[in-house]
Amino acid sequence: MLRRHRHARRTLVALAALSLTLTVGATAANAAGKTAPKTDRTSPYEAARVDRVPAPDPGWWDCAAAFADGAVCGTVTLPLDYDEPNGATTEVALLKVPATDPAHKVGTLFVNPGGPGGSGVQIAAAASQFLSPSVLEKFDVVGFDPRGTNYSDNVRCFKNLGEQANALAGLNVPFPVSDAETGAYVASSKAFGKGCSTTGVPLSGSMSTAEVARDMDVLRRTVGDQKLTYLGFSYGTYLGNVYANLFPDRVRAVVIDGVLDPVAWAGTPATASIPQTERLRSGEGASKALHEILARCATAGPDLCLTAGLGDPETVYADVVASLKAQPVVLTDENGEPLFEITYAIFTAFLLSDLYSPDGYTWVDQDISAVYALQNPGTGDAEAARARLAAKYASAQAAPAARSDAFGSFAWPYDNSPEAFQSVLCTDGKNPAKAESWVPAAARADAAAPGFGPLWTWASAPCARSTWTVRDEDAYWGTYSHRTSAPVLVVGNYWDPATNYQGAVAASSLLPNSVLLSSDSWGHTAYGTSACVTDAVDTYLLTSTPPAKGTTCTGDVQPFVAAPGAGDRSRSAVPERSLPPVVPPLPGALPRS
Repeated sequence: MLRRHRHARRTLVALAALSLTLTVGATAANAAGKTAPKTDRTSPYEAARVDRVPAPDPGWWDCAAAFADGAVCGTVTLPLDYDEPNGATTEVALLKVPATDPAHKVGTLFVNPGGPGGSGVQIAAAASQFLSPSVLEKFDVVGFDPRGTNYSDNVRCFKNLGEQANALAGLNVPFPVSDAETGAYVASSKAFGKGCSTTGVPLSGSMSTAEVARDMDVLRRTVGDQKLTYLGFSYGTYLGNVYANLFPDRVRAVVIDGVLDPVAWAGTPATASIPQTERLRSGEGASKALHEILARCATAGPDLCLTAGLGDPETVYADVVASLKAQPVVLTDENGEPLFEITYAIFTAFLLSDLYSPDGYTWVDQDISAVYALQNPGTGDAEAARARLAAKYASAQAAPAARSDAFGSFAWPYDNSPEAFQSVLCTDGKNPAKAESWVPAAARADAAAPGFGPLWTWASAPCARSTWTVRDEDAYWGTYSHRTSAPVLVVGNYWDPATNYQGAVAASSLLPNSVLLSSDSWGHTAYGTSACVTDAVDTYLLTSTPPAKGTTCTGDVQPFVAAPGAGDRSRSAVPERSLPPVVPPLPGALPRS
């Protein structure tokens, strides 16, 4: 990524100049009163880079036994650097679930679950679990693992698992609280950045979202589609947004659900001193959702909300937090032996995990009342509380334990999910120079959103630019206001704890040919939480016709109100991954993406 063929660079610069001339010409035409084109065009600069790459053959093979009925898998080899199409390459994995009504197929629906670092292969394999039958009938569903992640070639920032574990040991808390934890977190953040800027090169410097968007455009040609149809969740909304702005005339239908504010994600010179994950205001979204649940708990009363039976829910929550800050709760097994400590940070991570689900209010209520019962003997069923929290601990530890069980020899599997997450985050966004800058940033975030603010903010500490020095000169820095050939459907959820609703408002306000679909629903992302949202998205995917501007839906599941029975379209499992850990990192487990 750091070297260029001079003649290729001169050619591309010339094309960029041509593109600028055409843009200036269009602006002059507008000033003269002439009609401007309705759709922005892919710049000759970008088209020259991507279109000269031949559409690769995935070599599809039957992988139904491993993934899903009818699924076929493939791999393609793509340029590591699109400025050097005959240079170094990287392998990308794909999975396709064919349309159930191929005679009436509309095209291919590309899906991405978020992350960054989530598996497109796995979400495509789960298509029947979250996509409507009408969509499955008319589309081949294709997911690909973004370069550097999952089944694609993996980025590795450390020589082996032991080196990785030692370097990242300080990140093994949801967020640091004590001075000792803070020092360890800063030290590991620096080690992370240095590892990915040395051992992880060149792949770690070639994983920006722009590179993945270019890969997706090549794959669009591979499956034979003239324009892209796409459904992206969480971080996947940034991928969809970047694609729409790089290739605005190649959009058939793009849905982005659970939307990142694109300018906050990438940053600007004016905001580079603010950590990327503070700019997103995710902590404020989570805090807003939690306190709304507590308010509705108070209204519902003890018949529907356990916490209300303990007193004013806000007061009970504040008491739990104050007690945990003073002294963690030690959870014991059935024999009374210590199992693990529930610290303030771990409790906050538990609550964030709860808030991801449409029915997360139930788990929030149970977690608060369970910890309160252990802190205040005689106020609740301590044994039931202990069993609930022990089960939650066991669930959080299940994935690390499964990886440990696989260590049958010295050929230990290398889990690159920390690098997969961080390499995209740090390559995409501007951040402060030193990891120490996250200390005051976390304090600011904590003032705005206690607990949740620092949990989200610390996630980008490894991106400090003095230690994360690898760069992708072809990353995308905006603008995010290109007019696409078809409307982009932007879906925002009022109570999203990961992608603040204001991110959807910001993205839609920038895209001139977009429609904002708002939803008064709960959990992370909105598709599947009500027939209203699901039908609007499905109709748009099938027909390219978005809902009317100003449409607002209401989620089927509302806190402390029985969900409707017949016709309930809420999803029970979301096949996606989010920005920081859905399962909070606990002692003995590496940070998860």
